[in-house]
Amino acid sequence: MRSLNRLKWLHAFEATARHGSFIGAAEELGVTPAAIGQLVRALEEWVGHPLLHRKRSGKERLTLVSEAQEALQDISQGLDSLEKGLGKLRGRQSRSVVVITASQVLVMNWLMERLNLFSTLHENIDLRLNVTEKLMDVSHGEADIGIRCGKGDWPAVNKTWLMDEEAVLVCSPQLLPPPQACQGQWLAEQKLIHDDTPHPGANFPSWKEVLEAIGAPEVNQNGLHINSTSAVILSALSGRGVAIVRKALVNSLIETGQLRQLHQDQRWPLAWAYYVVTPEHIVMRPEVKLLHDWLVNDVFVDP
Repeated sequence: MRSLNRLKWLHAFEATARHGSFIGAAEELGVTPAAIGQLVRALEEWVGHPLLHRKRSGKERLTLVSEAQEALQDISQGLDSLEKGLGKLRGRQSRSVVVITASQVLVMNWLMERLNLFSTLHENIDLRLNVTEKLMDVSHGEADIGIRCGKGDWPAVNKTWLMDEEAVLVCSPQLLPPPQACQGQWLAEQKLIHDDTPHPGANFPSWKEVLEAIGAPEVNQNGLHINSTSAVILSALSGRGVAIVRKALVNSLIETGQLRQLHQDQRWPLAWAYYVVTPEHIVMRPEVKLLHDWLVNDVFVDP
C-alpha cells in the first residue's frame, strides 16, 4: 500500500537537495522552511538515518550523505514520471484549456480586461484563472502560464520580460485641490496611506523618501497602514488619503479619471518588473504559446 505522506516527504527532500537549503525549497513549494524541515526529518526517521549534512553557515548549508546522493536521481525521475502521468490524465480535451495564474490585485486592475479580449478573439480556447501568488503553481505545472512581479530570479520557470514597474502617487479626484495648490505643503497635510505589503528587493519608496523628493515639510507619518495592495488602492479610490502604488495596478484607473496621479514629473522606478512565466521543463502547447505571445506583444496596447 502506497503512502501519500511519503510522497510529500520525497517532494520536500528533492527540493531541499536541489537548493541546498530548507529556505530555497520552501520558496519553491510555497510553504515555510519549518514545514520543509519537518517533512525531511520525517523521511529521515522513516529510513532510519540522516540524509543531510547540516552546516552552520554558507550558501548551501545542507549537503547530501552518500546514500542520499545515490537515491536522488531515482527520486527525481520518479517525481517527473508522476508529473507526466498527471499530464496524460488531463487527456486530449485539455488541449483547448489554458490555466493562467496571477495575483488578485493584478487580475483586478490589469489582466482581466486583456483575458476577456483574448477570449473574444479565440473562442475555442477555454481560459481558467487561478488567482494566487504562489510560484509553485507554475513551476510544478499546475498552471500553464503565470504573470509574476519581482526581480525575476525564480527557480524552475522560464520567464519573458513583460514590462518594467514604477511607483506613483495617487488620490481620488474628490480629494484633489486646484492644480496650483497641489504642492508639497498640501501633500504634507493629507492622510498618507502606507502599503505594508512586503516588496523585497524592489526599492519601493517610503513616504519619507517621497516627501523629501518633492520638497514637502516633515510630517507625522503614522497615517493609514494597510498590508494589502488591493485595499490600499480601494482606500485611495474612496478618498481616504494619498497612496504610493505600483503604476501598472492603477494605470487604467488613472486613465478613466477614477484616480489622479500627483507629481508626474517625479519618477520612482522599481527594481521589480513583470514577467510571463511558464514551467521550465514543459514545452508550451500551441494554445499556451498563443496566449503567451499575445500577452507579450499586446502589453502596450490598451484592451
